[in-house]
Amino acid sequence: MADETEEQPATGVDEVVPDGAAAPEAPHAEVAPALPDDPLRRPLLDALQGALGADLVGFELAGDDLWVRVNRPAWTRAGEVCRDQLGMTYFCFLSGIDWKENPGLLAEKAWDLDAPAAAAFAGGSDAEAAIVTGVAGGDTRFQVFARLYNVVTHVGITLKADLDEDDPRVDSWVPLFRGADWHEREAWEMYGFVFDGHPSLRHLYLPSEFEGHPLRKDFPLLARMVKPWPGLVDVEALPGEPEGGDDDEAALIPEEG
Repeated sequence: MADETEEQPATGVDEVVPDGAAAPEAPHAEVAPALPDDPLRRPLLDALQGALGADLVGFELAGDDLWVRVNRPAWTRAGEVCRDQLGMTYFCFLSGIDWKENPGLLAEKAWDLDAPAAAAFAGGSDAEAAIVTGVAGGDTRFQVFARLYNVVTHVGITLKADLDEDDPRVDSWVPLFRGADWHEREAWEMYGFVFDGHPSLRHLYLPSEFEGHPLRKDFPLLARMVKPWPGLVDVEALPGEPEGGDDDEAALIPEEG
């Protein structure tokens, strides 16, 4: 059944307001919900807000865990406040994330031209989808995040910061937490994040001549197309078996009669 309600004016066009009439109110931006009155985590957030001011750009309580997003220049300062003022002396981990959409990882047949993933992979309308970030928001494709923990109160904080897509770099936390050393090396190797002040960014898992960063969403997974899996080609003959594989199987069968 057709909708019988009165048709509304199209959005995105300035509406003419008669003289003397009140102008329509602009739509309000969505505001993130305030942190609940948590006696353990609320003081932590207040302390960070007092120390960082406008450099604290987002926060969220997710699964009883406080997430705080800060501006990149305040990354080291945020770690110092957590360690020195909030008792977060235990460094849990540091890592990165790439929020870029990758239709090639949707488990759909890339060779099926009718599949939506194939269309996006080929540069369809969904290929340039807007980046959607996770807890505490974000404005860029790359983010660095780290978790700290207070071993006395048993409360932790996860800090995160947006990184520039063309030059993803941030100050190293090795002067704050010695244990951040290999975590930053791994993020450098897998995501290409540069940690300024790190004593020695070098490979952990990959050979030194390796090119690219495997955990980036646009890293080409071409191994199967460039080189088949070992064992599928160049099969060696078994002892006592003539060279040639299946083509020479008949030679192993005794003749009848």
